[in-house]
Amino acid sequence: MDVSLRPVHDSDLPVFFRQMSDPESRYMAAFTPEDPTDHVRFDAHWSTLRSAPGVDVRTVLADGDVVGNAAVYGEPGEREVTYWIDRAYWGRGLATAALGALLDLVPERPLYARAAADNAGSIRVLEKCGFRLSTTERGYAAARGAEIDEVVLVLRAPRSGAGADPAA
Repeated sequence: MDVSLRPVHDSDLPVFFRQMSDPESRYMAAFTPEDPTDHVRFDAHWSTLRSAPGVDVRTVLADGDVVGNAAVYGEPGEREVTYWIDRAYWGRGLATAALGALLDLVPERPLYARAAADNAGSIRVLEKCGFRLSTTERGYAAARGAEIDEVVLVLRAPRSGAGADPAA
């Protein structure tokens, strides 16, 4: 599949809302909004994301279809990446390709990422893109209604090329 990024369009938001409403996806992401059905809060969140200085948020396309989003946000020296891919597309390399494309757009380092410690798929995506384990923490995961272990990963150096796997 051809994976690309573009700026977020208003028409993408209902797709993102539907993706975020998937219970299995929310469970894996773990750190989600308290009430995933709150459309008003969802709209306010996305309005803030799209207008905040220092936030680079993109729609992920696969063969032209909206399949998720990816972003970089936060203060310099502490910026984090985040991404969400529709569960129907998991296991096809789309998250790795989308995150790689985002990292190519954002040259600053270090960049950080967080994932539930049991989210092996997301951790593998991050590692394939050059992130390495930095520390572990515990945090409240709204999607699970409990405090869980979380890994923090860091990307310190520029990638060696689009789609490169530094572990290879």
